[in-house]
Amino acid sequence: MAFMDDDYLLTTDLAKDLFHNYAENMPIVDYHCHLHPEEIYKDPNFKDIVEAWLTDGNNYGDHYKWRLERANGVPEELITGNGDPWDKFYAYAQTMEKAIGSPVYMWTHQELRRYFGITDELNSKTAKAIYEKTNEMLATPEFSRRSLLRRMNLDTICTTDDPVDSLEYHIAFEKDGGDTFKMIPAMRPDKALNPDKAGFSEWVDQLEQVTGDKVNSFDDMMAAINKRVDFFHEHGSRLSDHAADLMVYATSTAAERDAILAKARAGEPLTFEEVTKYRTQLFLDLMKIYKAHGWTMQLHIHAMRNINEREFAIHGADTGYDSINDRSIAEPLAALLNEAAKTDSIPKMIIYSLNPNDYLAITTIMGCFQGGMKQHMALGNAWWFNDTREGIRKQIQTMAEGSLLGNFVGMTTDSRSFLSFPRHEFFRRILCEQLGEWASRGEIPSDLDTLAPLVQDVSYNNAKELFA
Repeated sequence: MAFMDDDYLLTTDLAKDLFHNYAENMPIVDYHCHLHPEEIYKDPNFKDIVEAWLTDGNNYGDHYKWRLERANGVPEELITGNGDPWDKFYAYAQTMEKAIGSPVYMWTHQELRRYFGITDELNSKTAKAIYEKTNEMLATPEFSRRSLLRRMNLDTICTTDDPVDSLEYHIAFEKDGGDTFKMIPAMRPDKALNPDKAGFSEWVDQLEQVTGDKVNSFDDMMAAINKRVDFFHEHGSRLSDHAADLMVYATSTAAERDAILAKARAGEPLTFEEVTKYRTQLFLDLMKIYKAHGWTMQLHIHAMRNINEREFAIHGADTGYDSINDRSIAEPLAALLNEAAKTDSIPKMIIYSLNPNDYLAITTIMGCFQGGMKQHMALGNAWWFNDTREGIRKQIQTMAEGSLLGNFVGMTTDSRSFLSFPRHEFFRRILCEQLGEWASRGEIPSDLDTLAPLVQDVSYNNAKELFA
């Protein structure tokens, strides 16, 4: 098998059949990403491949790539800094020579093939020609931001939006007739979740401003957030997302929650116990709101963020200084779901963990709360550090063994890059590879009548149905 040929990762005839004839050309629903709605709406071209692929020079770009470059000793000026674009690209090409086995290496070459038709390996010898060709192509109307999305047969993209966001670009996009794909907001109330973080009080001020209501109590805040859910729902949103990095659970009284909120708004430090009580009730109230609106709630658990304080102070969040957490998850997650179940207020949920050791715990806990609808709860796709070949296989295996693989909602990019959408292809190839291997061992039937619909459901249909 040649490097990155049409059949790469497809190790059986059945896998090849499933991918090429059933999965490959299915549309994409990317229900969690970090692309800017303004960029999608205004649809400018990138100035060069460095801006499109690596960084815009303002600490916004692909931190998967940045981590590899730092490991290769590339100066920060050529990563997130204002170094010469060619020098940045050449440094990345040199890094790729050392990145054999990394998913970033495979994504890089997939992206060169799918967007630009470039089949050469990226290295120090080919870098100049690739740099010039991609820059030339990116300057044409056929390579604007929206054009890049259309190339990937995108059906729906869900952006990540704060509850106080005006959604002006989503509204303008829809008013102007949209495109061949839909752009839908997904609410991410992380600032509401973190009363102990800088900027919390200012965020509550913004919430008051956009709702026209004063927030004098915890219940006032939840009523204001409910208003924003109404607003998002009106503009197409059907899901939320939460960076629940650490799962916690503790009961509290209304008076305690009001006191905690008052302390946070005054800028006073909060104890871990106070934050736990606040966040527990916030999650319970959010679950009720989402259930009432028919939304799907996403929980992203066990990222340990910004652990290099010196570099975080220089570069800010989401610049490559995060890692996997290994704290306990089972007891607080079970307690949260159990409390919500008492009032029948568990919405549809997708639960991700950055720590793959959590997969079995999550899957077995979810199994205790299924019922009433198709796949009420699902294990989220292999996320961030886990969207490798082995990580994706482990997630697929766990979902299959602990729940129903045929109901899984498939892949998301979770990306800040307009060139990241071949990751859906990467996932689909691995799904077909795994099904082909199971069939070759006699674990499942080698039956296209059974497997082809499953592949298409996991690739596209289930996500389309869930977020319709």
